[in-house]
Amino acid sequence: MIQGTGSNIGKSLLVAGLCRAALKRGIKVAPFKPQNMSNNAAVTVDGGEIGRAQALQALACGLEPHTDMNPVLLKPESETGSQVIVQGQRLGTYRARDYAGLKPKLLGPVLESFERLKAAHDLVIVEGAGSPAEVNLRANDIANMGFARATDVPVVLAGDIDRGGIIAQIVGTQAVLAEEDAALITGFLVNKFRGDPALFEDGYRLIEQKTGWRGYGVLPYFADAAKLPAEDAQDLPRNSGSGLHIAALGFSRIANFDDLDPIAQHPGVKLTLVRAGEAIPGDCALVILPGSKSTRGDLAFLRAQGWDVDLAAHLRRGGRILGLCGGYQMLGSAIHDPEGIEGAPGSSQGLGLLDIETVMTPEKRLARITGEHVGTGHALAGYEIHIGRSEGPGRMRPFARIEGQDEGAVSADGRVIGTYLHGVFSADAFRAAFLSQLGVAAQGKGYQAGLDATLDALAEHIERHLDVAGLLALAR
Repeated sequence: MIQGTGSNIGKSLLVAGLCRAALKRGIKVAPFKPQNMSNNAAVTVDGGEIGRAQALQALACGLEPHTDMNPVLLKPESETGSQVIVQGQRLGTYRARDYAGLKPKLLGPVLESFERLKAAHDLVIVEGAGSPAEVNLRANDIANMGFARATDVPVVLAGDIDRGGIIAQIVGTQAVLAEEDAALITGFLVNKFRGDPALFEDGYRLIEQKTGWRGYGVLPYFADAAKLPAEDAQDLPRNSGSGLHIAALGFSRIANFDDLDPIAQHPGVKLTLVRAGEAIPGDCALVILPGSKSTRGDLAFLRAQGWDVDLAAHLRRGGRILGLCGGYQMLGSAIHDPEGIEGAPGSSQGLGLLDIETVMTPEKRLARITGEHVGTGHALAGYEIHIGRSEGPGRMRPFARIEGQDEGAVSADGRVIGTYLHGVFSADAFRAAFLSQLGVAAQGKGYQAGLDATLDALAEHIERHLDVAGLLALAR
């Protein structure tokens, strides 16, 4: 089990790289994260949802994503509440204080999923969440030491030297842990080093001396990490690429934002993530309204930034708008949530750019899809992950056809598009055809092939700098 000295220290990529390294050694390996918190989710082969990081780790293992790989997923809907997903299915929305009381009931499903993965694979590499040093959360913990103790899984503690204070990160974590928890930690590693690792030799030996733990190496910063899907929206780059300008709105509860990755990495495209307080650039050809975990809340957020005014000006200049999932719902005339599924019950006036209305319902649509894009005739493959139904005359001009059914909506002039489909831009032919309508030349290597190549490079990077044989030998 890889645990970290804090959030966002690189645990997800470490596990992905170790998984690919194990796979290359001929080991049947699977990833596991007992509890994750992310609004970037993936639909699994067994019809549920897990964190996007575990889907990437599954790819690193040569596996299809499965709900057992992330049995508890928390999807924040507000500052104090999250939707709780258990073994792929929505359990409900809980406030943080109520979730603490729910955790003891979740250890059972977590252990069930872990045992199934163990039975089906030679090796399971587990990712912790946050930090075990948050000992105020230790009671009923299922994410770090609580899980490790319940399963007797050996732990390696990873620290992030890029943040500074790496010695205090690791030594301080040991200092606050209960003896029984600290005894499960077999060693440490240092992540995200910039420069010559030999310069940290004295610090590395000091950590070994202070903790009594074995060091498994110093891993230099992996520059190509940006080519892999991010788990946290804060990791999304402000700008990427050059060429035709496309802007995406950085909602406060942005979800499934890896939809943007294939576009950002396509040659001839400059993608800008517009953050709070910034105007939508006036020179962009396309504005993307991405998914949201709180559609009405992010619609209010959009208006608070003045982006509704910017969108109107963008259309007057001849620009185009693409709404994905929650962004699609915002483009309609109204969003109704009579049961308070995503917040307080009520209705919100939409942007009125598509002739549809949306009603939020408790049922959640989780499905992988294949179909055809109406505008170009190209095949589509992706997934749906949403609540709510959108109906209205605007759907007479669909975005796609899925199993003989119309999906999405397009305005009469073709410049405003809405769809519930995620992941469709990962398909190279469709992405090239869609962007060619905006004047971008079709070129460059395939997106999925690029992911695989980057995972291979990550594994090679880890093999060069860490004691991988020693890490794999820890498995019981």
